[in-house]
Amino acid sequence: METVDKIKQQITENPIIVYMKGSPKLPSCGFSSQVAQVMINCGEQFAFVDILQHPDIRAELPKFANWPTFPQLWIEGELIGGCDIVTEMFQKGELQPMIKATADKFRTEEAGE
Repeated sequence: METVDKIKQQITENPIIVYMKGSPKLPSCGFSSQVAQVMINCGEQFAFVDILQHPDIRAELPKFANWPTFPQLWIEGELIGGCDIVTEMFQKGELQPMIKATADKFRTEEAGE
């Protein structure tokens, strides 16, 4: 599978996904740590990809997303942004309802299947 196809599949299959350095429990950079904390504080499950373990994704995702840095938060196939944007949205109270609505929507869809 081509790397871009793998990225598209991850984004499609995971309504809330963070591409980061490390994992939420063991982030490998300050920006990834900050986004992981914000996501954990939103209180919903989210997927993540450790780009340090996937150099192909680390190389291709910035081109695919037209966003040069990590971490990257994607919700329902749409790039929300990196550390600054995600943190600012959280502080303004804009991120939490977006995360909750997406999580609720996909919980409902899974229950209906």
